[in-house]
Amino acid sequence: DEKKEVYHLEQAAIGGEPFARYNLGLVELKNGRHVRAAKHLIIAANMGHDGSLRTLKDWYRFGLVSKEDFAAALRGHQAAVDATKSPQREAAEAFRKLGFRKNSEKAE
Repeated sequence: DEKKEVYHLEQAAIGGEPFARYNLGLVELKNGRHVRAAKHLIIAANMGHDGSLRTLKDWYRFGLVSKEDFAAALRGHQAAVDATKSPQREAAEAFRKLGFRKNSEKAE
């Protein structure tokens, strides 16, 4: 049921879920409401959603989003990504890249 899907996407978007906001943008695009779709994608990009930023980049390339809107979304996305950075996360990522194995996966 599409009405239920949209309702739950709206509730999740209100709760701050960027992927739900992105999906609402796709629903609006499917329904022919391009301006509303772009607004949802800009909000999701400002929350750090990579897929929204990629979509906005494509839309900018095709002239569907203004340079100002794309630039603002790009700045907002970068700010959201920067806000999630911390020394602990960087150390965990470096540790993961070293090929950490769980105790149960030790080489014998």
